[in-house]
Amino acid sequence: MSKPFQTVVVGVGHMGAHHARVYSELPESKLVAIVDVNLKRAQEIAHKYGCAAYARVDEVKDHIDAASVAVPTVLHREVAEPLLARGIAVLVEKPIAPDVPEATALLECAEKYNALLQIGHSERFNPVVMALKRMEIVPKFIETHRISPFTFRSADIGVVFDMMIHDIDIVLNLVKQADYTVQAVGMPVLVRKNEDIANARIQFSDGCVANMTASRLALKSERIIRVFSQSAYLSMDFARKTGIAITIDGNLDILQMAREGKFEDISQMKHADFGSLVTVEPLDVDDIEPLRAELSSFLNALRTGTKPEVSGEEGVAAVKMATEIVNSLRSHDFKIKL
Repeated sequence: MSKPFQTVVVGVGHMGAHHARVYSELPESKLVAIVDVNLKRAQEIAHKYGCAAYARVDEVKDHIDAASVAVPTVLHREVAEPLLARGIAVLVEKPIAPDVPEATALLECAEKYNALLQIGHSERFNPVVMALKRMEIVPKFIETHRISPFTFRSADIGVVFDMMIHDIDIVLNLVKQADYTVQAVGMPVLVRKNEDIANARIQFSDGCVANMTASRLALKSERIIRVFSQSAYLSMDFARKTGIAITIDGNLDILQMAREGKFEDISQMKHADFGSLVTVEPLDVDDIEPLRAELSSFLNALRTGTKPEVSGEEGVAAVKMATEIVNSLRSHDFKIKL
């Protein structure tokens, strides 16, 4: 096996701590440092994984091959650009930046210094999404629901950039269309400045429609996606890592049954048990931690010189759509009294 890459994690809050754990476990990684402005927190995590702790990245004297940046979104550019300028491969947690100009500037920095930039849309590595992509269907309608109780970790941003951004990235990756129109509604309930619940309808140039709902006001968590195509219907549960597919070619016997029964109309089968007639295929879903798959993919792209699974361009595209959704929902005046 090749020599492991020397890795660093910048920002060890909730998500960054998981990055540190996975880097410490991957054979292709040697975690050499933890960086956090809260030095006590950095030392706590560094002690756990046997590496050095620093308050600033420029204090790290070890050679660095790759770094995860898991600081608040508004600091992504400030932290990531100096690393990219040193030719260090950087994985920036999602979203890439708080707005399109910042996101574009970060992408341009990576291109200027020919440094690898990957965006941490870890849901792309969810086994359910990977199983969905293996079916290679062409979506005509996509419906997503991502709801949860309020965590109080992301009160500085709205639910679109906090939660819906995951589904935006998945939808863009499935549809692969740059032209679309947006209609969205949403409103703040707990946070005065930003929306806590939002719904967006995206009409793509090829006719595909995506309807995405996100809420951090629910009493339970739910992360699901349903995809309709001309050949299949798929229903997937991100959290449970399960999914089913109902395909046309697997259910042609229903129509054949109608023909052999000499029914003038298939509605005459209304007394039949639909569940016993339809062929439902469970999707083959691998049991793998999305973050582990993501960081392995990141380091593999560095080793092979290939394009990362979630590129900087895709990160910018997700922020662009999220921005258009927020602008659309803010155009609706609900006369909310705060």
